[in-house]
Amino acid sequence: QVQLVESGGGLVQAGGSLRLSCVASGRIFSRADMGWYRQAPGKAREWVATILSGGHTVYADFVKGRFTISRDNAKNTVFLQMNSLKPEDTAAYFCRYYGAGLGDYWGQGTQVTVSS
Repeated sequence: QVQLVESGGGLVQAGGSLRLSCVASGRIFSRADMGWYRQAPGKAREWVATILSGGHTVYADFVKGRFTISRDNAKNTVFLQMNSLKPEDTAAYFCRYYGAGLGDYWGQGTQVTVSS
């Protein structure tokens, strides 16, 4: 069983920055692929970014150049640095832990609100 705890959300003005963190329990974090997703009220959950176990990163087009995903395997933590935030980035942000033979786990989410 893996537990994920997100933090770092909050209220920020448009153009501002936030850094989200997601700490995972478990001993094999380094083998897991990690992703960030978001869900705005009344909308489906959407993928934001992924960092694979080997460090390769992939981003949704709507965050390219503004968001950066990174990981610290020594601390079982994945980060999402969000810059140049827009009101449309307002959503609950969730991290995901998954990989072959590792299962598929989600955190409870952290709220990000961007005011105009």
